[in-house]
Amino acid sequence: MKKLLFFFLSIISLSFATDEFVKGLIDKFMEKGSSAWWWDKRWWEEGYIENLPNYKVRTETVTVKKKDVEIPVYVYRPDDDKAYPGVLFIHGRRGLDDLFQLHAKRLASKGFVVVAPDLYTGRLIPQFPIEHDPVVEEDLDAVLLYAVNRKDIKNGKLCAYGLTRGGYYGIRLLVTYKRQEKEIVCFVAYYPHMQNPNAPEPEQVYRYAPEWEHLKIPTLILVGENEQYQRIRPALVAVDHLKAKGVPIWIVIYPGVGRGFDFRLDRRTFADDLAAKDALTRSSIFMKRYLEGK
Repeated sequence: MKKLLFFFLSIISLSFATDEFVKGLIDKFMEKGSSAWWWDKRWWEEGYIENLPNYKVRTETVTVKKKDVEIPVYVYRPDDDKAYPGVLFIHGRRGLDDLFQLHAKRLASKGFVVVAPDLYTGRLIPQFPIEHDPVVEEDLDAVLLYAVNRKDIKNGKLCAYGLTRGGYYGIRLLVTYKRQEKEIVCFVAYYPHMQNPNAPEPEQVYRYAPEWEHLKIPTLILVGENEQYQRIRPALVAVDHLKAKGVPIWIVIYPGVGRGFDFRLDRRTFADDLAAKDALTRSSIFMKRYLEGK
């Protein structure tokens, strides 16, 4: 009995220690005061708020053919004939459903051509798959090659923009398919899956995918403070390690919100909305910096 009690107490102690470890990383990245990375001196001293455009958006649908499959692709862009910076929008387990399509449309309204492939429908993959099928990575790469040849995308360069499992698809595209520093110059990931979904559970919780070790391009990760443990822990550890190596990577941790703050609907809170608006604004400014030098 004493041995059993000792075992459970050890597990509880380890759990608290692990939680303290994650809390320490959260505190580290949620910097405070005028020396924090997020401090905006112009806003504080002058009231300056950077304005973003609000374009009317039109939607186009195209099909990208790759061997035995036709990949449906939605293109969201300002409703005019000008060229804009390009974004490769990578959905996650939800598929490219109505909520993710709204996100892509909102992003396009800030002055981007957003190329959003539906990676599941053409492969008859149901919504919310558990296993990961690497064939979707090949399809994503085919859509990227389509996107860089669009005449309405400035400079033929894009930023990758992944949500949930789309973050994992994105890092695979950058590293395994060697698209970073070539067709893709920056990466934005909302509450990303940091590990191969087919990996064993301990690796899901305590490790991030080895592809992250080879990340080179500027990367912005956006998560909520109350994110699921198995998602936030590897993200925090990866960012901490990569920053120490000199990789240009940043993580924004939004207080008071959890996973999916951008696509919550009926359960949506004011904090979710504040986080979603800031994330879209911050991501837009971040991407334009590397796509247009602004």
